[in-house]
Amino acid sequence: MLDLVGDYAGNERFLIEGDSLLRHCFEDSKIDFEDGFQLLHAAYEVERFLESLVRRLCNFHIVFFNTNERLCVPPSGFPHKRFYRLARSVILRHLTTNLPKSHPNIEIHHFPSIYDPAFNEYLKSSGVYFVMCHDGAVQTHPESESRGSKIAKVAFRRMIQRFILPGFSVALINGLDVRDTKVMAMIVEGRGGRRVPVSVVPREVTSDLLPERRYEEICPAQFTERLNLTLLALKELLIAQPERAPLASAFLLHAVLLNHIPLSARRMRDIQLTEESTLSYREFLDDFAVAAHSEISHPGWAQLFDEREVQCDIVDIVDGRLFKAVLFMIQGRANARKLLPGEILQQLDALTNYLEKRSGVQLGLLRKRNLAGKELDPILERNAISPILAFSNAVFDQHLATIQINVDVLDSPVPGGRHSKIFKEISHWHNSKRPIDKIQASRIHNDKARQRLLRTQQRYMGEMLKYAASLTNASGKILDPQTITVQKDTRPTVPTNNANAKKLEAPPDSKKSKQGKKPISGTRELAQASINNRRDIYVEKTFSSWANMREVFDKIADPEARYQRTKVYSYDLPADKLKIVRAEIALYNLQPLLEIWAGFCRANKKEDGYKIAALIWDQIQSIWKLEHGLTNTAITCALGVCRLLGFPTDMEIPATAPDRPLTFAFKTPPALSYTLSVGLSPREFQLLYCGPYMDRNMDSRPDPRVPFNPDGWQRDVLDELDANHSVFVVAPTSAGKTFISFYAMEKVLRADDDGVLVYVAPTKALVNQIGAEIQARFSKAYKHGGKSVWAIHTREYRVNNPTGCQVLVTLPAILQIMLLAPSNARSWAPRVRRIIFDEIHSIGQAEDGVIWEQLLLLAPCPIIALSATVGNPEQFNDWLASTQRSSKFVLTMIQHQHRYSDLRKFVYNPPEQFALTGLGKRSTLGDVGLDGVSRLQFFHPVASLVNKSRGIPADLSLEPRDCLTLWQTMAKRQTPDYPLPESLDPKTSCPLVIAKADIVAWERELKKQLLAWMLDSNSPFDDVLHDFLNPLETLYPPLTAPTDKESTDLIDPYDLRATALPLVTDLHERGALPAIFFNYDRSACEDIARSILQSLELAEDSWKKTSTRWKSLIDGYEKWKAAKKKEPSRTATKSKKKTSKDTDAESERLSKTDIERESSDREGSQYENFDPDAPCEEFSFADKQKVEAMEMQGFFNKLTYHGVPPWLLTALTRGIGVHHAGMNRKYRQMVEILFRKGYLKVVIATGTLALGINMPCKTVVFSGDSVFLTALNFRQGAGRAGRRGFDILGNVVFHGIPLDKACRLLSSRLPDLNGHFPMTTTLVLRLFALLHESKNSEYARRAVNALLSQPRLYLGGESFKEQVLHHVRFSIEYLRRQQLLGPRGEPINFTSCVTHLFFTENSSFAFHALLKAGYFHDLCADIHEQPQAVLRQLMLVMSHLFGRRPFRQSDSEFIEEIVKRSPSIVFLPELPKKAVKVLRQHNEGTLETFTTYVKTFANQHIKDGDRTLPLTGLQLGGSTPVSALNSLPSTTARSHFVALSGHSDIFTSITDLCQSTRSGIFLEKSVIPQLDIHQDLPLNAYLYDYFMHGAVEPLEIANRIRKGDIWYLLNDFSLVLATIVTSLTNFLKLDQMEDGDMANLAGQGDAMEEEADVAAEAAAESPSNMSPSGLVRENVEELGKKLQKKKKQAVPDTWEGEEDVIASEEKTAAAGDGELWGDDSSEESDASLTEDGILNVLHAFKTLKEDFDEKFKAMWA
Repeated sequence: MLDLVGDYAGNERFLIEGDSLLRHCFEDSKIDFEDGFQLLHAAYEVERFLESLVRRLCNFHIVFFNTNERLCVPPSGFPHKRFYRLARSVILRHLTTNLPKSHPNIEIHHFPSIYDPAFNEYLKSSGVYFVMCHDGAVQTHPESESRGSKIAKVAFRRMIQRFILPGFSVALINGLDVRDTKVMAMIVEGRGGRRVPVSVVPREVTSDLLPERRYEEICPAQFTERLNLTLLALKELLIAQPERAPLASAFLLHAVLLNHIPLSARRMRDIQLTEESTLSYREFLDDFAVAAHSEISHPGWAQLFDEREVQCDIVDIVDGRLFKAVLFMIQGRANARKLLPGEILQQLDALTNYLEKRSGVQLGLLRKRNLAGKELDPILERNAISPILAFSNAVFDQHLATIQINVDVLDSPVPGGRHSKIFKEISHWHNSKRPIDKIQASRIHNDKARQRLLRTQQRYMGEMLKYAASLTNASGKILDPQTITVQKDTRPTVPTNNANAKKLEAPPDSKKSKQGKKPISGTRELAQASINNRRDIYVEKTFSSWANMREVFDKIADPEARYQRTKVYSYDLPADKLKIVRAEIALYNLQPLLEIWAGFCRANKKEDGYKIAALIWDQIQSIWKLEHGLTNTAITCALGVCRLLGFPTDMEIPATAPDRPLTFAFKTPPALSYTLSVGLSPREFQLLYCGPYMDRNMDSRPDPRVPFNPDGWQRDVLDELDANHSVFVVAPTSAGKTFISFYAMEKVLRADDDGVLVYVAPTKALVNQIGAEIQARFSKAYKHGGKSVWAIHTREYRVNNPTGCQVLVTLPAILQIMLLAPSNARSWAPRVRRIIFDEIHSIGQAEDGVIWEQLLLLAPCPIIALSATVGNPEQFNDWLASTQRSSKFVLTMIQHQHRYSDLRKFVYNPPEQFALTGLGKRSTLGDVGLDGVSRLQFFHPVASLVNKSRGIPADLSLEPRDCLTLWQTMAKRQTPDYPLPESLDPKTSCPLVIAKADIVAWERELKKQLLAWMLDSNSPFDDVLHDFLNPLETLYPPLTAPTDKESTDLIDPYDLRATALPLVTDLHERGALPAIFFNYDRSACEDIARSILQSLELAEDSWKKTSTRWKSLIDGYEKWKAAKKKEPSRTATKSKKKTSKDTDAESERLSKTDIERESSDREGSQYENFDPDAPCEEFSFADKQKVEAMEMQGFFNKLTYHGVPPWLLTALTRGIGVHHAGMNRKYRQMVEILFRKGYLKVVIATGTLALGINMPCKTVVFSGDSVFLTALNFRQGAGRAGRRGFDILGNVVFHGIPLDKACRLLSSRLPDLNGHFPMTTTLVLRLFALLHESKNSEYARRAVNALLSQPRLYLGGESFKEQVLHHVRFSIEYLRRQQLLGPRGEPINFTSCVTHLFFTENSSFAFHALLKAGYFHDLCADIHEQPQAVLRQLMLVMSHLFGRRPFRQSDSEFIEEIVKRSPSIVFLPELPKKAVKVLRQHNEGTLETFTTYVKTFANQHIKDGDRTLPLTGLQLGGSTPVSALNSLPSTTARSHFVALSGHSDIFTSITDLCQSTRSGIFLEKSVIPQLDIHQDLPLNAYLYDYFMHGAVEPLEIANRIRKGDIWYLLNDFSLVLATIVTSLTNFLKLDQMEDGDMANLAGQGDAMEEEADVAAEAAAESPSNMSPSGLVRENVEELGKKLQKKKKQAVPDTWEGEEDVIASEEKTAAAGDGELWGDDSSEESDASLTEDGILNVLHAFKTLKEDFDEKFKAMWA
């Protein structure tokens, strides 16, 4: 299931197939189609469904096909198919006419057939992303499925095939789940890329021969469209059967009443007709439906009424229940006319006269009762609003005072409740081994515990130090930690870590003169002279040192090697020395570049050498920018080079240092028979070749607050932070957002030792990275122990003390826990000074987004929100600013739209033949892109604008050469009617020396002109687009015969595994590695990596067999080994402990000369470090110079003990890594470190590396299409390329991506962020716990007030504060009735079980209902006697409550082919009857509570009638009641449209309540605490099946769980069990137990990773376990046994000066000594609170967890 907006399509338009839409809505069992013919109710359901999509920001069109007309009929509706056809035509006409008035962007299209050429043209022009349609599945047994249903299923699936063959994905409308603000759907992926033509030959579609009709003559203008259609249809019936006059007369009156009586008065009583009357009634309506459908389907009908421009009210043409009431209640009465108001009679007479005239049939008065039957008594309805329980809380009362409710004055006890126990947290629930009251906790009391804790601390610190060492700053250098000291003035000084620089920049007199005395002038002059003298000496020494190195460089003959050596020397120089000689080094390095350029000119290959000329221009530009050391001599030399090459020379370059002669003679190549000029105009040359080198200054200036020159927008951020304001920063990756977070951290660290900054990251990988980066950047000495600069806190582990640090890095869920923890309300939470929300667009996620939203509302301090990918920043900023204002904070949005380095896109054209004979080497000097690589085609961004409806995205950026080629193409394609303005000519738009800012301005004007052409269909835009698209149209070349069958291999160009290696090889040869390959299928990532590895190994083996060089190397190695064996063995002697006598004897045997000779031979031997089993350099991408062999061996040792497959380790040795969430955490971390160090060159990953991870690379490859490859994920992934400080240009390659998908990714807008309704019932309960246990602390009251004072509670929601307050009040009522909340807001009883399971809402409330009712007590009573039976039953119940996954694919074919043939349990067995009874009672109570909420709110706030359709806004009904109809009372809570089918305010379920509530009342099903017991779709039994069989493979095959998701789903359930055990333990106030018995709140999979850490650490220290290769230690089976024997180690709170509190190792009996209940005990108590019962429940859940985890361990091992 995917969120169609947030995760999949964003703002992309999709197509809804009309008959699928109608069938989906017509299947609603509430619509009375069978007997009541409720057309308006059906239309309302269609509009309500579409409006729910619109409200959730969906962008769609609707299309109807004539050939699909019968598909709208649901399986049960085939007997009434004529009426369904009328409903279809009426709704189609209604939407076509009325929808454009309210929603002009939603287009309705109508085609004869799906094969119609016009429809194909529509698909091309509309740019729809996917199609939403029905798949025809029905939840019934195959034998009971009707023939019509089977035919419809075949038709639907042929239609799906028609869409997926050309590449369109299909979303199944019958599996749609509209949840909160998300639209979740199953996606059937299209076969994009191959564009297979449809094999089905379209049949000729012939429409019925419609007679010529002159509707303008037979449709009076004074009647509405609905009345005209009624008259025409009745005329046809009367002409055919005049005896139907009484029925026609009654129907005519029914048509008039539809105009006049209120919608609220049309809830008619049920009338049971006799069998004969029923037949007559239905036949009449069937025939009317046929006649009306015939008329409305005629093309002339729509044409006439469209021309008249009258309101289309045709949607309310039939109300069968009202028609029946007319027949039964009015017709046949003597005083029938007297029963009707005059205005109704007047219109009735006019219509009667017209119909009689046209039909020739006399209708007469309503004297005869036409049908026989009886009126049924209505179901007894209780409209009174139920009283609610009394409640009062000082903090909440001030917000809820406006709600007028009927309170039970007697305050009757809660049903079933006799005793309540006050809830109190006795330990931190996320780690039950950490008691809140540290005074009563046990201290570390033995050496063993101390050593274990110390080892764990050392291990974590070692990992962090290694991780931090791999991180670099913006210049690509290793981070140097900065020591922070507390300052009164919190503005930081410019940090520098170079002592010499400080000396050089010291003031003339470093000692402060005494106040009031003037300095002695002579002393100052002497001091200054001394300083100047020392500086001059230092300068001369620096130049002398440079001159000596230059002489070494002069001896290097190869100019490229000389250039590179000089560049490395410059890079390694200290900053103070580099400042002195930088100008001369830059000038010196111009010479080798000029030599290389001269070689290209000499060979007449200037075009190939323009990259070198661009380097020369960049070198000269860098000389111009020098602020120190630039002399007039250097300027003269550089200008001479400019004149030689034709570069601009008329610039005034000021010298920044006194002139001095160069230490070398500057030489330029002699001009003989060739010229060194580039031969292009300066502007054209810069635009084509110098774009990546252009000055990127964006209003940059020096600023003492940061150690670089910040751009204007960055200074704005600094100003806001200094003003203690909140900021929302939107800037693309590589724009320079990173410094913001660290500047804020530094401010907090400098301010004092108590303030806290919290950094919230969306993933654990990013948490680890930020923690390591803080470790690498900051250090601080504290006066008192227990403090640290930083800490990490996740569910699985903690590094340092989270409440004792100043910078906490954590996940959203953990911060939410900490902010709502009562123990923090008076200590930690008030110390929080700022919260940083990185990747804030994660608020749009379907799963965790609500937590982000709650945190933003709860934030007790200013915030920083960062993102590169927000589709609606203005709207998001408006909401965010309003939330901050309610907390008295000011928020400013700062946007920057430009990347620091541009991204160049390419499409990979895979070869048909490929054979690897070794990785080639070539010069890559000056190469900045992939242009010129034969199999890579450049993709101009404008080529992606194939869908004009999208316009041009704001973030579609053009690099300089893109702008030039766009201007040239537009100039070529301009016409007299569409001329290109002269102002766009680069000669006018760009200065002689072009900077990035000039390109930004030119690009903006070019795109503005292009957009004007795009929106004009007559413009030359299509020609421009064709010029850019033409090179991309043929992606794959035709097959050609291999020239050498022995050296080439045919490969499938569509196989990602086969084409990955050729692509990596091309990137390697161009110097475009390192690269990240993104593929959103975990298995595919591993398959690609394995394929590359195997191909390299096979090629290497083949090469070794035929290579003479390898043979010679091996022969020499064997000889060397033999010679080594013949030498006297001294290794054994060296290895022994030598006494002084041994040493003396050895010295006598070996002379000094012998020792020196032996040492020389050893060092000089090429075989000393040679490993014949190691990968050859020609067949490995790894850069072994970056990591020492011993360090790599240590990595492999640890990873082996973590169970990492050997092939993954082997792949690392060849420079290839895999990274996805299913991989071992240590392995993933190692991949990140090795990639950053430069050892790994290729990483194949899912989206785990796309979200903020510091993984700089030159190239990003999107390898293979996926439904998860969206515009958002594309931008996040592409942002990894060309990171600031590493590359001046990034490459993006599309590999195996269809061209239309690539175009869509580039040209699609980012999805708009849409929020969630955050005020969940669990959150309300947690707020009360926060208030009560913190004794109404200031922080707690502020948190509640901030939440309840929000004018717009959630992003995308309207301002409906009153509805939110009503929802809160009735959530309180629910909690009161569930015995979770006392009358004053005190949390009671099993509150911990609910609050600790907050991440499973609403399952947590269902679990509590069973626990409170004593169900688990009864079930677990026999846990000691019949453990297996109890555990099976308990697991079945838990599988119904948690991890619920409805089986969308549960139709007859799936049941026959998969379910019946599978040995595993596919569909979850039914819930036990006792549990069903309890949950049904719980749901009924919840339903009553929230029905009361709806009624209460409606009575107090809803004044307008419910008569407006939700999407079109069409108002229906009148204001004239007719008492003779004897209507049922109007509904209060239920929509009047739904009440048309006879429904009252008695709701059958929460789903019924939410789907039927009248307009104006907010009711979100996802936040109402209920659990659907009986669903239309069966539940997946994956958890139950795994518990029963412990097998993983069936889960993938039969249960259809994605392989990569299995581990996470099982781990989540293990986390649920751990939470329950911890909560029950806390509830019972049991003494601390051993680690093995206490549950740590983490899933077993995460816990086992911790166990593996300990095992790996121990094993790494044991030399006896090491094998020679260092890759394999022992087999997996033995490893699994070892891991299971290890105890899980405690995670320390801190390792910086504080002795952490750990649990006592003494085990206490389960019953415990002393009083279990304390003062809260009572003789009269609930069964659920009895000691024995709850202990049995705890024991059962502990046993279940142990059993489940054991199976999980076996899978993991």
